[in-house]
Amino acid sequence: MSAPFSTLSEFRDVLAAGPDVDATALAGATDRNSQLTKPPGALGRLEDVAIWYAGWRGNPRPEITAPQVIIFAGNHGICAQGVSAFPPEVTVQMVANFEHGGAAINQLSKAVGAKMDVHALDLDTPTADFTTAPAMTEAEVVAALQTGWNAVDPTADLLVTGEMGIGNTTSGAAVAAAVLGGAPADWTGRGTGVDDAGLARKTDVVARGLALHDTSDPLEALRCLGGRELAAMAGAIAAARALRIPVILDGFICSAAAAVLHKTVDGALDHTVAGHLSAEGAHRRLLDGIGKEPLLSLGLRLGEGSGGALAISIVKAAVACHSGMATFAEAGVSDA
Repeated sequence: MSAPFSTLSEFRDVLAAGPDVDATALAGATDRNSQLTKPPGALGRLEDVAIWYAGWRGNPRPEITAPQVIIFAGNHGICAQGVSAFPPEVTVQMVANFEHGGAAINQLSKAVGAKMDVHALDLDTPTADFTTAPAMTEAEVVAALQTGWNAVDPTADLLVTGEMGIGNTTSGAAVAAAVLGGAPADWTGRGTGVDDAGLARKTDVVARGLALHDTSDPLEALRCLGGRELAAMAGAIAAARALRIPVILDGFICSAAAAVLHKTVDGALDHTVAGHLSAEGAHRRLLDGIGKEPLLSLGLRLGEGSGGALAISIVKAAVACHSGMATFAEAGVSDA
């Protein structure tokens, strides 16, 4: 599906025009859930997840057969500020690892039956150092949004977006601070494992970026402080909404990209759930800011869509119970 926008203003309009949940399917799924052979509420959040999924798929008794995981990779000019424990070359090397099936996300995608795609975004041209200039021009951020939009398989029935980009926890922290408020120190963490001095540099970099740019518009915050992979994830999440494909959000960086959509258009993340709570310190604050409760909390801090991919199993299990269980009438079991 080709991206139907060529400017940030047009992207905003497309986002605002996204479809709402199918009320008929939602009501049907809720009614079916009340008739299944179990005490009311006995499956806890699995029931809520199944009903949510059914509403977005427009089917009160859905199945999940074609999940998609998309990894977007980008490089960041702020790496020149010493914000990461790893050099920028690692982004290129990890993309090759993804493509050859050797990364954690390859194994997790395979384990949950998900198709996995990788998109490297102009790795030879890092974004600008946002302490001295906007990270991207409008043309660049729009191109990244379009890449994300176009990467979504219209035949997919569940989507996870992940990322790879040395320096992107700093970019994610800056975007989160811009769109959700708070002090730079509230959002910066150790990312790939920087020491105390590295953490102080990251916090200072975020503070200088926020001071330099007018980020009162969330899409401008993404342009000025984000990365191509953050923009691509935002574009993919928006495309999934247009296609009525439910989305599982990954960790801190994916959630920061999602927060841009959340602050741009009310309800823009209604088709999403948070896959997990990561070990990146500000992720809980970020999830609270976008109103999401994570499905899992396993101490992950890898990125790559890993937590989101793991949560595919939870969503599949929820839908399998909802659609596969017998009702009291079908089973001949008394519901009194």
